[in-house]
Amino acid sequence: MDRDITLVILAAGMGSRFGGLKQIEPLGPNGEFIIDYSVYDAIKAGFTKIVFLIKEENYDIFKETIGARVEPHIKVEYCFQKNDNLPEGYTLPEDRVKPLGTAHAILCCREKVNEPFIIINADDFYGRDAFEKGAEFLKSIKDEKPYPYGMIAYLVKNTITENGAVKRGVCEIDGDVLNKITESSVERINGKIIAKPLSGNEPFEVAEDDTVSMNMLLFTPSIFDYIESHFEEFLDSNKDNLEKCEYLIPDVLFDTIKEGYATAKVIKTTSTWYGVTYKEDAEGVKKALKKLVDENVYPNHLWSE
Repeated sequence: MDRDITLVILAAGMGSRFGGLKQIEPLGPNGEFIIDYSVYDAIKAGFTKIVFLIKEENYDIFKETIGARVEPHIKVEYCFQKNDNLPEGYTLPEDRVKPLGTAHAILCCREKVNEPFIIINADDFYGRDAFEKGAEFLKSIKDEKPYPYGMIAYLVKNTITENGAVKRGVCEIDGDVLNKITESSVERINGKIIAKPLSGNEPFEVAEDDTVSMNMLLFTPSIFDYIESHFEEFLDSNKDNLEKCEYLIPDVLFDTIKEGYATAKVIKTTSTWYGVTYKEDAEGVKKALKKLVDENVYPNHLWSE
């Protein structure tokens, strides 16, 4: 079925561990950003629109760099994640700078997204296979209850860095149905992959081929109503932690499943993740991208061919 599908790129994060706006770090052989490759893969996979979710103060730098490159090739929209975008009567502490989390980010895109969509992080390289499988799923689903959501699942061995721990959602799946995600700090220690749950629960070993979520999630526009209708409940339950709390999309996804509002299909990819969690990762990503160019997966000059 031929239909419009959208890629929403979450780029409002601060990039604190890497220093500055890590989304804008040139890593390709001709100064391309990781986002360039995501947009290129999305276009090749049949996506028809890109939505950049950014901080308003970063609009000019996005527009002048990535925007100028990709706008000739696909429809582009910009949305701003603002901490004052809240239900009536609610406010956050004035000194809070950090965005309010990925579920809030998605809600900020509501007016620009009217079709099935996929969300990704701006600073992660996801690979062509992931976008192709995501597009195939989005083009095939019907927007009716229980709403058909999905998650692109990576083999954990394809998503870790030698330079330290990374945040991953370790998945429990039944066939191709997602049962649980345990948000964890994942690291290879003495040859074994160890996950330390962010909840503080006991660490556990993860097999090389176990699946993890990289925040590449697939939705229909029905998710907007759900997020909005539960937003006040989230703020009320975190009224003593408004300086730091985050409204996170994996939590929302599981609530939709528990309530029978939606299902979540696990779509496995063979793609390898690349990203700059730590400054030391940048050199390895540059080498990986150059290798993909040398293998003709991507053209040398991404947007000139």
